Order: sequence, then C-alpha cells, then structure tokens
Amino acid sequence: MPQGLVGFNAVTFRSQLRCGTRVIQRQKTHVRTRSGFTVLELLVTCGIIGMLISLILPAVGSARETARQLQCKNQLKQIGIALHCYHDNQGCLPAGWQFEASRHSLYGWMVPLLPYLEQRSLYSIIDRNLLLEHPANQQACLSSLAGFLCPSDISDPTFILYEELPTGGAGAPIMELPTASYVGVYGTVEADDGFPPPLGDGSLIYSQTIRFTHLQQGLSNTIVVGERTMSMVPSTWLGVDAAGEDAACRLTGSAMTSPNCKLCDECEFSSRHPGGASFLWGDGHVRFVSESIDSTTYRQMARRSAR
Repeated sequence: MPQGLVGFNAVTFRSQLRCGTRVIQRQKTHVRTRSGFTVLELLVTCGIIGMLISLILPAVGSARETARQLQCKNQLKQIGIALHCYHDNQGCLPAGWQFEASRHSLYGWMVPLLPYLEQRSLYSIIDRNLLLEHPANQQACLSSLAGFLCPSDISDPTFILYEELPTGGAGAPIMELPTASYVGVYGTVEADDGFPPPLGDGSLIYSQTIRFTHLQQGLSNTIVVGERTMSMVPSTWLGVDAAGEDAACRLTGSAMTSPNCKLCDECEFSSRHPGGASFLWGDGHVRFVSESIDSTTYRQMARRSAR
C-alpha cells in the first residue's frame, strides 16, 4: 500500500462519503422547506385582499354618509325648535329678511333665531340698524357656525359676495360672509326675481308676517327650511348686501322642479346626500325628499295655501 494511504480504510471512507451526501441532501431539503410564497400564492392573496377592500370600503362610506345625514337632520331639528320658540314669543315666524334703514343690507331670518340656538353672545354683537359692512358687524361676518353647515357638503366657512352687474354676472367683490347650508322656503317663486321682490307663497318671506295658522295644509304638510349646497350658490345665515349677486336667494330658496335638479336655477334646493335633500316641516319634523318627487307635489309642499 502506498505511503499516503497508510491506515486508510476504504469501507470507512465510503461510509463517511454516504453520510456526507445525506447531510448535504438534508440541508438542501431544509432550505427548500423554508422558502416563502410562490408568485401564484402571492397573486391569489393580493386578489383576496383587494376583493375584501372593495367590499368593505363602500360599506364604510355608506355608514359615514348615514351618520352625516343623521347629523344634518338633527341640525335642522334644532332650527325647527328655535323657530317654534320664536313663534311662541313673537306670535309669528321671522321674516325671510329684514332691511336696515338705508335698505342696502338684508339681514336673514336666522339672525333672530340665534338666542334660541345658544348663540346669544353672537346675536348681541350684530347691529341690524347698521349696514352689514359696518365695522361693528365685522366679527359676525366672519363667524362660521358648525350647526348651520351640512357635514356632507363640501363648503368653505366663508365666501366672497360679488356685485351683480346690470348685464348679469358677477362684478367687483363686496364683502365676506359666513356660509350656511340651510335656507328658508320662499315658496314657488324666486326671491331675487326683481326689486321689489315678488310676493312669496312660502313660510319665510319678505314684507309679510307669517303665522303657523296661515299654513292651510297643516304644519306637518308644509316645508319651511331646506338644504342647498355651496356648489349651487353659496348661502349665508347672516345677511347680504342688496347689490350682491343673487342677493335674496342667499337667504331663501324656491321649490320649483325637484331637489338636486342639475339644470335648475340657483334658488332651488339641493344637497350632497344621494337621491335628494332633507327638509324641515312646519311641525318640527325633518324628512328626506327624493329628487324624483313629482314636481306638482313638490311645489305644493312649499306653499302656504291649500290649493
């Protein structure tokens, strides 16, 4: 036997070689068992997750809109309570708007309701005997009230009122005003259609004192306040300058065709709630009115008379 192989046992060498081979095979097997997802498994997992998200997100969005719509209705109910408190104390509903002495500024129907809406301090700093642009009313002009804003609407706290040009359209900016999502029901005619304005056949109108007894269809059948989105036309609770664009329609609305009518005048009612808008009725309840309502029925709900 060669010198280099002294003490070498061939059997032992083959045995060790087989053992080493088995160890290497076990290590390879162990490496294979520790591998991650295959591409197919990953794609299936991603597909399942995507499907679950597509099912959950609409449900979450719907639940959030339901909560926002409920909050909007509760805010309208608070306005209804304030209207009834005002009527109990004054014997009538507030006017749709009130002019100051020079007849340049219109103060809205919501202003006299402020003490009944836990806003007495704000009410105390509004001087309706002065122009709306007067420095004494500056703080009120910048006072955005969350209770007057629908949570579903995409609205800014304030907006700029522009002068209305004789030829139509907007001119120079006049003033900044607080936004509101709720306007009084002037009836079935447009409050900004000429000056002096046409006589409204609704509940919150100009130049006439309306009592609940004047609502001939009954309080539960007559709408008194409704919604309007800022995208339709920015509205306000405070008041407007008489020279402003669509001035009276910033405070009141008209029921002529249907809520959310895309081709209607800016005085129409609207909301971002799917399918319609919420309205406050004379007896204080709030109900959702579908945008597919019959126009004749819709107009009749806005009138004081029973015809």
